[in-house]
Amino acid sequence: MFCVIYRSTRRDQTYLYVEKRDDFSRVPETLMQSFGQPQLAMILPLDGRKKLVGADLEKVKEALTTQGYYLQLPPPPENLLKQHLADNDKQ
Repeated sequence: MFCVIYRSTRRDQTYLYVEKRDDFSRVPETLMQSFGQPQLAMILPLDGRKKLVGADLEKVKEALTTQGYYLQLPPPPENLLKQHLADNDKQ
């Protein structure tokens, strides 16, 4: 199984995985509008892989099979103030 990964032009660190190059037919129109013009990032074979960076391999495969796409969002921003206060409370 292969997937094609596109980078969003509107949202930093947001990627869209589809099964075939330039085939967005199974991606909802509202998602495509908010995603912006997709920029090809890479074509990646999923078979034989043990993991992906930033995404769960099994979730990606399942989403591609069932809905035809997988959307990878950026991790939530780290709250350094909250972490600092929690560290101070421990001391």
